[in-house]
Parts: sequence; structure tokens; C-alpha cells
Amino acid sequence: MLFRSNLGTVLRAYQAIRASHPDVKLVLVGDGPERAALQAQCMDAVFAGMQTGTALAEHFASGDIFLFPSTTETFGNVTVEAMASGLPIVAYDYAAAAEFIRNGENGLLAARDNTHAFVRLAVRLAIDRPRACALGLSARATALSLDWESVHAEFENALRDVIAGSRAERDSDRLTA
Repeated sequence: MLFRSNLGTVLRAYQAIRASHPDVKLVLVGDGPERAALQAQCMDAVFAGMQTGTALAEHFASGDIFLFPSTTETFGNVTVEAMASGLPIVAYDYAAAAEFIRNGENGLLAARDNTHAFVRLAVRLAIDRPRACALGLSARATALSLDWESVHAEFENALRDVIAGSRAERDSDRLTA
């Protein structure tokens, strides 16, 4: 069964991790129309339901790694929230994950839609606690550096690059006309 947010990939990663660490627990936070199907496929997972505020922060803080397999989220605030909580992340090299995660420095990125690579990275991270801790510390440092001033400056620079590229394209068109 395919899940909208690619949660089937999380289940595959969880099963692979459990093969070597049978005591590991999968905690799923959130709710939606796929919950019943997920619970049927993974009866030993903890389904925490929708969480907000302090309860959500406590769930992040209690985790060891964060698996974010989405290939449809365009920004995914949860990426930055997990990083701020000091969690090492395994994600696809796409959208917010690609924007904020430096592969091997503050998280791990799999090629988009490469489920095998995602699962392999999740297993590797789950069994290498020192590396997971180091990535989590670096992830937190990255999140702490994301203040509004730097976000605005980066956005402004991106707009300048677009304008400069547009001007260069128009100038090139004039020269060839």
C-alpha cells in the first residue's frame, strides 16, 4: 500500500532497523485518513496522534532519529523542527531537506524516490549512535542559525540572482537579434 506522505518507506526502514535492534520503537506523530491502514501494518508502533505546542516538542525531544520520507512536501517545517530538537534526520534530497541538510554533516540524504538508499541510511544511522549524536548536534546548530535576518537576506539574494539572470537573458537576446 502506498501512503500519501510516503509513510510506507518509514515502515520499511523501521522493519530493517528492527532486524538488528528488536527493541527499537517507531513513534508516529500526526493523524489522518491513513492511520488505520498504518496501524494494521505496524501494530507495534506507537501512534501518538496529533500533537501541538509543548507536547509536540516533547515528542521530538524524546526521539533518537527522525525519518522524513516525503517527496511531496514543498517546505516541511518538521525538518527544521526536528533539527532544532537535535535529531539527526534521514530524508530525501528534496525541498526543505535539500535546503537545510548538508549530507553527512547535519543529516543524511537519499536520492529522491530511492527507497533502498533511504532504508540503508536509516539502518546505518540507527546502529551508529556516536554518528547519530554528532549529526544531531550539528542539526541543532544549523537550526539555531536560521534567524529571520538571515532568511530575509538569503531570500533577497535569491531575488537579485533571478533579476540578474533575467537581465542577462534579455541582453543575450538583444545581441542575437
